[in-house]
Amino acid sequence: MFEGFREFDIEVEDNVAIHGVIGGEGPPLLLLHGHPQTHVIWHLLALRLAEHYTVIATDLRGYGDSGKPAGEEHHSTYSKRRMALDQIAVMQALGFEQFFLCGHDRGGRVAHRLALDHADRVIKLMVLDIAPTLAMYEATDLTFATAYWHWFFLIQPAPLPESWIEAAPGDYVTRIMGGRHAGLAPFDPRAIAEYQRCLALPGAAHGLCEDYRASRTIDLEHDRADRDAGRHLTVPLDVRWGEFGTIERCFDALAEWRAVSSESVEGGALPCGHYLPEEAPDAVFQQLIDFMR
Repeated sequence: MFEGFREFDIEVEDNVAIHGVIGGEGPPLLLLHGHPQTHVIWHLLALRLAEHYTVIATDLRGYGDSGKPAGEEHHSTYSKRRMALDQIAVMQALGFEQFFLCGHDRGGRVAHRLALDHADRVIKLMVLDIAPTLAMYEATDLTFATAYWHWFFLIQPAPLPESWIEAAPGDYVTRIMGGRHAGLAPFDPRAIAEYQRCLALPGAAHGLCEDYRASRTIDLEHDRADRDAGRHLTVPLDVRWGEFGTIERCFDALAEWRAVSSESVEGGALPCGHYLPEEAPDAVFQQLIDFMR
């Protein structure tokens, strides 16, 4: 699915390696995936983007074939700050001090933290189908909680959600992804099979849950500290979301991102649901090319 790309595994700390693929020529572009997926979400875009960029697509810690360390008491192992440092280590190991950055869903939250903490590394940032984490939690209502029920299921204390996911990881993938706007129709069966394989790996359910537990705890501490200190994003930002998804229904995405950014913020809805890279690859490709010039 990534013809001409090479795979890599780069150790970012003891016994934690980040898996990914790299291919193409030109300025570096780092792509980060969402839940419950892997770097494979970019398979419809990677070859075209590789004509313009050196494309790097990784599996976040806890996901795919990347390392899945046990979570700590305060969930700092899976804080977005820690996960952002993983990606910086990968890019440094590949020889890139600065890069373009695009993240979908959970990858967008890692990308947000990376660009906030390490603005000197990021040339431009694009996030797909998210509002800032703090804004989403603080505005939670019945509509949002019903649509994003998994946010509140996955943060329950271990091992409750892990045991349910581990009992049927393949079913979890298809129910989560198939329960959105377009069902399973947009997804390549090979991609679904890869997401299912990876979620069945030892430690994968725990890593996935710890990602969400961190977002509910230590990540909100970091976000509130930034807000109290008046820290904002200082890199050009483009925000895209699905017009048939929860972000469109529940949030004013541009207003929320402009509230946390001191740079220009562009954006708008694309004709799809939540999974932009797989539901609307042509539109995402064009937006990336136009914005990342």
